[in-house]
Amino acid sequence: MMADRITMWASRHWRWLVAIVAVATAAWLLNERWALIRWFAPVDTDDHMRIMQVRALLGGQGWYDLRQYRMDPPYGANIHWSRIPDMPIAALILLLKPFLGGAMAEKAALSLAPFLPMAVTMWAVALLHRRILGSLAFLLGLALLLTAASLRGMWMPLRVDHHGWQLAMLAIVMLGLADPKKARGGLTVGLATAVSLAIGLEMLLYLALAGAALALLWVWDGEEKPRLAAYGASLAGGTGICYLLFASVANRAPVCDALSPVWLSAMAAAGGLAVLLAQTVRGGPLRRLVFAAAGGALLALGFALAWPHCLGRLEGVPPELARMWLDNVKEARPLYTHSLQTIVTIAALPLAGMVGFTLMLWRERGNWTRFATWSALAGPALVSTLLLLWQTRAGAAAQLLAVPGAAALIWVLWPIVRSRTHWLVRLIGMAALALLASGIGPQWVASQIKKPDDKFRSTVNLANRRCPSLPALKPIGEQPRGYVLTFVDLGPRLITVTHHDAIAGPYHRNAQAILDVQRAFRGTPEAAYAMIERRGIDYVLICPNLSESTIYKAKAPNGFYAQLAAGRVPAWLSPIPLPEDSPYKMWRVKP
Repeated sequence: MMADRITMWASRHWRWLVAIVAVATAAWLLNERWALIRWFAPVDTDDHMRIMQVRALLGGQGWYDLRQYRMDPPYGANIHWSRIPDMPIAALILLLKPFLGGAMAEKAALSLAPFLPMAVTMWAVALLHRRILGSLAFLLGLALLLTAASLRGMWMPLRVDHHGWQLAMLAIVMLGLADPKKARGGLTVGLATAVSLAIGLEMLLYLALAGAALALLWVWDGEEKPRLAAYGASLAGGTGICYLLFASVANRAPVCDALSPVWLSAMAAAGGLAVLLAQTVRGGPLRRLVFAAAGGALLALGFALAWPHCLGRLEGVPPELARMWLDNVKEARPLYTHSLQTIVTIAALPLAGMVGFTLMLWRERGNWTRFATWSALAGPALVSTLLLLWQTRAGAAAQLLAVPGAAALIWVLWPIVRSRTHWLVRLIGMAALALLASGIGPQWVASQIKKPDDKFRSTVNLANRRCPSLPALKPIGEQPRGYVLTFVDLGPRLITVTHHDAIAGPYHRNAQAILDVQRAFRGTPEAAYAMIERRGIDYVLICPNLSESTIYKAKAPNGFYAQLAAGRVPAWLSPIPLPEDSPYKMWRVKP
């Protein structure tokens, strides 16, 4: 009786429970990352660039001007993002500044901002699980979210890159796919897709699969017409509004890597096609399939004819840059090239999700409505899991999309395990089910067999920790302001915590700037000096054994960087004294 009352209360007040979980999670993550907050140590270069983008906005830079003028001066680095993730950060800074002062308000805002997309994701996942499994299943969905290490990493304090908001929009798309109210569901998917595309194109494939799922639902069941029509109208209209509000000056050109005229026209055409199909095509499933296939083929052909330059790699980088830089990015490598612990940490939950989706599709094979819902959710989840064989960066999305499948696996099998007569069988069975479906068990096993780092890896890890730290960069910042040749991955950190300018950061539109850095450190001192003189560089700064530097040394054992690291310094560089324990080496370029 008491259990029934608790169940009824939890079902009735689920929104409050989601809020409590969100607040508790935020408190836990703040405690976990307190040292990084204290020392202002965002872990990713994109977080630093987001900080600089917000600072520029608050400093008066134009809404549609997203160039970063502290890189590649005087032209500025071309950044392909949008202002959408900037807005909550800027709002928090302005809200907290009167109470905390400028520096503390910024640090507090950057610590709290990631919890906003986290809360949106939690709400969407909770409501989704109530719809597809049961009134109390939201607790299971939230629990699985917290076990998803890659996904959870996007919510860490100071993690202010745009991926958190993209994942939140993806969660809302999932919610729309499972909405029993057809028009509302289509509207939800269309608007969330538009906002996600305005933030960035990283989720483009999953969003396209969601749209294809809605089209297939309509093909099979003509009663899905309101869902498809609402999706098409909201996709076209929402994308147009987002383009007008958020597309930067640079993104008004027909570029392939952001919401530009390329994707605006594609989404307008796709949305218009969806509305046209839903409103005009009559007849049975075969007729609808023929028209949908013909419309999709025309859409693809039109895109290929109008934007042939976007049929390849969306970044559009030169082959030399891809070979020297982009192909060496760790997260762009297949999952199987990483350590066993990384593989298991990322893949355990998606694999459990695939088992759960398969189970639900089998169970619901006689119920068209529920089978269709689970199919729409399973398709993007399967694709995201397979994408891990191409790029590890798909991990967070794969884990999010797998949560409903993993939750279903536990939801269905838990009562069966609990029904066993022997208490020991029940205990072991329930523990094993929870540990396997959540991925916690495989992760623990992998952590126990982790190989210790060798001496080289330990040296690199130490440099990766020390080089970006505030104490290490403080003496660098005390030098007179100048233009610095340093590693690509150090550029964003350098401009964020010092007054110096850098040549480049890891942003693909700035191919020439990145190539200048790559060629300088890999080439001869004479070639490096020619670039330094052309750009008017004031300082050369290296941090030996930082991950990026190991590539320079491996690819060019006698290159400019390798010579500097070995102490062979050309006469046109004058050493700058740094503390004995500094991980850096710095020189001033002689006039």
